[in-house]
Amino acid sequence: MDTHESFDLIQRPRRNRRTAALRDRVAETRFTPGQLIMPLFLLTGSGRRTEIASMPGIYQQSLDKASAEIGRCRELGIRQFMLFGIPATKDAAGSSAWQPDGIIQQALGTFGSEFPEADFIADLCFCEYTDHGHCGVLKGDTVDNDATLVNLQRQAVSLAEAGVRTVAPSGMMDGMVGAIREALDEAGHTEVSILSYAVKYASALYAPFRDAADCGPSSGDRRSYQMDPRNRTEALLEAGLDVAEGADILMVKPAGMYLDIIADLAAEFPLPVAAYQVSGEYAMHKAAAANGWLDGDSVMMESLTAIFRAGAQLLVTYFAAEAAAILTAANGGSGR
Repeated sequence: MDTHESFDLIQRPRRNRRTAALRDRVAETRFTPGQLIMPLFLLTGSGRRTEIASMPGIYQQSLDKASAEIGRCRELGIRQFMLFGIPATKDAAGSSAWQPDGIIQQALGTFGSEFPEADFIADLCFCEYTDHGHCGVLKGDTVDNDATLVNLQRQAVSLAEAGVRTVAPSGMMDGMVGAIREALDEAGHTEVSILSYAVKYASALYAPFRDAADCGPSSGDRRSYQMDPRNRTEALLEAGLDVAEGADILMVKPAGMYLDIIADLAAEFPLPVAAYQVSGEYAMHKAAAANGWLDGDSVMMESLTAIFRAGAQLLVTYFAAEAAAILTAANGGSGR
């Protein structure tokens, strides 16, 4: 057979893949540092910065150390930060979550003054603040849904008074968005947005986060309030309820194993969809890269692209700074 024979092919998709410039020209999925949300784990005191063993490169840190990290992220074009507090004291109700001098309330004052152009999103939950590690008020061995809603209202109003622009309820309590919206509006904080963890699965991928936030449950688990990973249609029910109750953004957590759920929400609802690439996803990537089994940067960027390709418009990820650095370098030094 003549090795130089040419076939009469009308369509040759490879034409658009020949060079990096051509591939970029026709790329269907793009994202920017401005779409990435960097989580921060905040401690009381000063001068404190401790690396989380199961999450290399991620730290528990006091506000002064976190300010320096925010500054570095801002230079890379990252504008959004999700705040998780690790309080000095805990109790059964998690009452430090709504105190005026709570760790996140302090952080909002400090960071809001230093970085007025950034958006600080406060995680709204109690697992970090309760001495039992569950996401609300316990009644026996069960989280009391409606009693927890009352405390979520207190926490939301306290954070709004401290200057938060966006709250992110993550406890998967029934009616949480409606209760929070009602409390914020009655207190005059109609401008505060709600980024709801609308679809949060009871995943085995959260273990490193529980080290980071010091919030593992002392007994039992969270399967009675977080979603069953076997369910897909239920995600539309949960998200639809949050839309009806006044959510501004819907979030799916975890991200990588739930791309179908992200796509479902993006197709069904006229609200922005966010996703959370969780601690276990980050830890698996890091461990494989550290062992030389995978190219860390390539797998990281592929995983982020897949989440955006599924339909996410915002992404909470511990890779935010690393990914932004790559995007910035590719864009000639500009993160925008």
